[in-house]
Amino acid sequence: MKVTVSRKAHFNAAHRLYRPDWSDEKNNQIFGKCNNPNFHGHNYELIVSVTGDIDSETGYVMDVKVLKDIIVEEVEIPFDHRNLNLDVPEFKELNPTAENIVVVIWNKIVKRLPQNLTLEVILYETPRNFVTYKG
Repeated sequence: MKVTVSRKAHFNAAHRLYRPDWSDEKNNQIFGKCNNPNFHGHNYELIVSVTGDIDSETGYVMDVKVLKDIIVEEVEIPFDHRNLNLDVPEFKELNPTAENIVVVIWNKIVKRLPQNLTLEVILYETPRNFVTYKG
């Protein structure tokens, strides 16, 4: 019997959406106000879900405290109150769109999980705009 366990988290971060190989005009056309050269910020909300079988000994799919610690170490500490473009190595060459951020987060967390669990990450950039990645 498969069950999904989820943990919510959040972080605040700044970013700028742009491509250095494009003109200012094209960056403004594609990314609009998200291309602000002085960056802009979001209060990101995150839902991390793991799915697997219930362990007959513990009754857990995964200890939520362990999942919380993974999220803190892999997402909150490196991303919270950071400029994603300047402070987070994964975005030195990668445009920090919500789509790219959720994939980076998924890749960081999945490495820490037992292989028998599946992972889904939902990232809210605003209360109305969110992305989902399942690997």
